[in-house]
Amino acid sequence: MKFKIVDRDATNVRADYEIRFIINDDLTNCTDRELLKFSGFEKGSVCNLASARRIYVSIKDTSPETLRIAISKALKVLSGYRIKSVKMPHISSPAVSVGGTEAAMEEIEAALSAIAEGFELSAYSFDEYKTDSKPCTIEEVYVSVTGCDKVRAEAALKRGRIIAEATNYVRDIVNEIPQVYTPQRMVADAQKLAESYYTVKCQDYGKDYLKAQDMNAFLAVNQASPHGPQLIHLTYKPKKDAELKICFVGKGLTYDSGGLSIKPSTSMYTMKADKSGAAATMGIIKACAEMELPYEVHAVLGVTENMVGSGAYKPDDVLRTRGGVTVEVNNTDAEGRLVLCDCLSWAQDEVKPDYLIDLATLTGACVVGLGDYTSGVIGNNYDFQVAFKKAAELSGENYTVLEFNDHLRPLLDSKVADVRNSVPGGMGGALTAGLFLDKFIKEEYKDKWLHLDIAGPAYVGDAWGYNPAGGTGAGVRGCLYWMLNK
Repeated sequence: MKFKIVDRDATNVRADYEIRFIINDDLTNCTDRELLKFSGFEKGSVCNLASARRIYVSIKDTSPETLRIAISKALKVLSGYRIKSVKMPHISSPAVSVGGTEAAMEEIEAALSAIAEGFELSAYSFDEYKTDSKPCTIEEVYVSVTGCDKVRAEAALKRGRIIAEATNYVRDIVNEIPQVYTPQRMVADAQKLAESYYTVKCQDYGKDYLKAQDMNAFLAVNQASPHGPQLIHLTYKPKKDAELKICFVGKGLTYDSGGLSIKPSTSMYTMKADKSGAAATMGIIKACAEMELPYEVHAVLGVTENMVGSGAYKPDDVLRTRGGVTVEVNNTDAEGRLVLCDCLSWAQDEVKPDYLIDLATLTGACVVGLGDYTSGVIGNNYDFQVAFKKAAELSGENYTVLEFNDHLRPLLDSKVADVRNSVPGGMGGALTAGLFLDKFIKEEYKDKWLHLDIAGPAYVGDAWGYNPAGGTGAGVRGCLYWMLNK
């Protein structure tokens, strides 16, 4: 979509349809108040006046998340309409118009960014395999804004569009089917991404390199797959010297059967989404390049399948990881942490970042504890966890801080190796998975590392808010908002 700022009231803008907001049921200045009253318009409702080509949405305030959800409600009602252009209500700030405060301008920028996100995220659909797809037809959105810096207003709309498009890019990857989306396809997409931006470089490494690097945990997960494993390294470098170096590590299981600890069929369905963490890191790189962020940003993707076969790794195996830590395998379905532990080791040695964040659909326990819509923020540095949560939630994504408990650490002890890869019974599973990864974080990185368990929101069976059923691009917006607000 194209988003355009107009510095006049929306009444004088030509468009196919208009979306208007009613704040706290205040119909005082509404031209259609009698019709709205007649229709029973009330708090939280939507009223479509098709003959006037106007739709009203009740909102409690003009906070960014409220605006995203309001736009989603409007587009759901208008789904199927052959609308090419939409105009939005007047947005202004008295404080800005009288030369007022920087804070007021920032408030308008946040609202405009959210409006662009709301449209792009709500209009998304994955119709690759549908014969009767009905994609959104909206091409242009006009937003009426007065009393503020027009250049900054346009930049805010652009930023929101970039963030949302990166999220939709990831949704496409997550939703793509496993017979198509192999590790090699992810390499091809990463290479294509790098070719699109001169500030982005891509390196990919196959089985021989992983063997030379002693990434034996990663290799073990791959043993029964006909598709070779891939370590992908994407690097975004800004035009000027970078202020910080940030590395995102993503779990990229293009399909997870559970291995010999095979999943029941109901749990295996949707396991194409186990690549969500790796996909999210690609979306982050894409947005960084388009927004020209001042940081050097790396994405390290561990990509493979976890399959069943005569060559599969087994419970009772002992694996020697890249970092030299030995791991007793007691559950082959706890495979993501085996891929991540080698990738985290590699990232610390090869990238040497200022901040290290991994994203993974790691545990069902996190979904049990937090529900479908919230990601867990796990790590050693509580201040870092809270700061990330505070900034990331400006994106509209939900995060909860989960703190390590030293009484859980002994549960990972093994009688035959340094550590075992899961804890029988699953109690505290999200935290014990994080504690397993912590075994591979060097002392100098302990306070610089976060583990984001995105298992809940990464792929959900039913649409919610402005998220469609299926892949949501979880983690992309949260990580970008954290960087934008550092």
